[in-house]
Amino acid sequence: MNALDIAVQDRLKELAEEAARRDDVRAVILYGGEKVFAAGADIKEMQAMDHAAMVVRSRALQDSFSAVARIPKPVVAAVTGYALGGGCELALCADYRIAAENAKLGQPEILLGVIPGAGGTQRLSRLIGPSKAKDLIFTGRMVKADEALALGLVDRVVPADEVYTAAHEWAAKLAQGPAIALRAAKESIDAGLETDLETGLAIERNWFAGLFATEDRERGMRSFVEEGPGKAKFV
Repeated sequence: MNALDIAVQDRLKELAEEAARRDDVRAVILYGGEKVFAAGADIKEMQAMDHAAMVVRSRALQDSFSAVARIPKPVVAAVTGYALGGGCELALCADYRIAAENAKLGQPEILLGVIPGAGGTQRLSRLIGPSKAKDLIFTGRMVKADEALALGLVDRVVPADEVYTAAHEWAAKLAQGPAIALRAAKESIDAGLETDLETGLAIERNWFAGLFATEDRERGMRSFVEEGPGKAKFV
């Protein structure tokens, strides 16, 4: 069930940091396999931890998920089966979420007497709005793919046997795009959401101007003028 125990959390962080720094990695797919994305944390492992232990571990838990969210490249979650608790929080770290028709998502931590601790209270409310996030977090209920799509929790629903293919197509298309411009777009959006409009506009302005120093900008504009839109090949 892809339980997100400490070992998996630490490995996620390592892989996210590797994907971030490798030039040959142009896009990332989060995928748990054909049957399940991730059913949540390892509850038995958590049950054995006391307050002092979790004070220390909670930062590492959040850091592992934040490392995924900070990958400066397009990231898509291919969600099959359950994406619950930490599994849902991991999907929230992606830029785009494609779910199987049989997917079920939710934040059931309240049923254990706790709250989401890997970013769920923050990323979910930013994605679907505070009242909808509170409904899911307060009740701990699971939502099926169609409701998740209506809520904005996922972006697309496809048959279960097409999830990975659809995610790969999305990622592969963007992997051919201008890497620095994609990074600029992602960081401008994500950083801008954390601040006021004027600061967000300044972030955008600085990135926008900076891209005029890139080869991809030269290629993109030259191709547009000479061949028309959408034909540029980036390096």
